[in-house]
This record gives sequence, C-alpha cells and structure tokens, in this order.
Amino acid sequence: MAKLYFNYSTMNAGKSTVLLQASHNYRERGMDTYLMTAALDGRAGAGKIASRIGISADADTFGTDDDVFAMIEGRLKRGKVTCVFVDEAQFLTEDQVWQMARAVDDLRVPVLAYGLRVDFQGQLFPGSAALLALADEMREVRTICECGRKATMVIRQDENGNAITEGAQVQIGGNETYVSLCRKHWREAVGS
Repeated sequence: MAKLYFNYSTMNAGKSTVLLQASHNYRERGMDTYLMTAALDGRAGAGKIASRIGISADADTFGTDDDVFAMIEGRLKRGKVTCVFVDEAQFLTEDQVWQMARAVDDLRVPVLAYGLRVDFQGQLFPGSAALLALADEMREVRTICECGRKATMVIRQDENGNAITEGAQVQIGGNETYVSLCRKHWREAVGS
C-alpha cells in the first residue's frame, strides 16, 4: 500500500544523505526511483540533490507553479517507478502537497518527502505544515545541539555569528548561515 511519508528535521541532520541512501538501496535491487528537488535551492547545482558528505544524484526540479502530480504521472508513463523521493519539501506549496497525496492515492506510488519542519523564527514552512497535516507517516531525522541535546530549531546568523531574528522566511544557505540548536539554546540565541 502506497503512503505519503514526511521525514523532517532541522538543518544539517542528514536528510539528503538518508534520501540518497534509500534511493540507492532501491536502485541496487533493480527498482527505479524518481527524485525531485526544489528549483529554488541550487547550492549543489541545478537539478542535483547533494549531501554534505559528498554524495549526490540528479533530480527533476519543481517550482511553486509546477503541478507535482503531473510530474509524477509523466515520469510513471515513461517507466515503472517503485518510489518517489522529494528533497527540500518545505518549499512545496500546500497545493503541491495535496498533489503528492493524490499521486499516492490514485497512482499508487509511495512518496517520501524530506524537509525542514520550521524556519529560523520557529515558524512552520507552508509545505511542512501541509505535510504534517496530510502525511500517512512522519519520521524525525535527528541531529544534536552544541550541548548534546536533540536539536529541533535553527538560527540564521550573520557573518559575525550573531543570530538574525527578522527577514524573509527563505534564504538559501548552509553551515555558514544556519546553526541547529535545541529549543533552550535557540531561545537564548534569539533573545526569547
């Protein structure tokens, strides 16, 4: 039975690594997968899912105006796909999450979405909020705070390492921009 999965975490937890490993496991057994990622995040290059540990794979990209159901349906028409993997799922729109749910229900293909749960201000991303509401199963990919506790929050920092508390929800960046923290240390960093 196909399901919609949401694998969520904060920055630098290894979500892309887990996605790429899972896709590799399917392909190693002769089962094809379909990889998708947000066009917005081109840090690894256009149409690439990459991990900080150095592994990567090509992927189709989606923008906010794309019909994700049509993309999945089109890929299935070109050949059997055992599983669909979606990286940077926080950048999906609510409608696109519904489209993925429809692909699971109507096309009977499992969809595994990987993304951030909250932004640097502690607010849900629209795609993440919809996935939390619609996913059949949710899994947390864990990472740790500097104190050793589970990190559930992320701060955006300036070039001097100071926490930034205002700004656009989306700003693409990596270790130079974002730091994952437990809630207590996040609150201390943002002065809350």
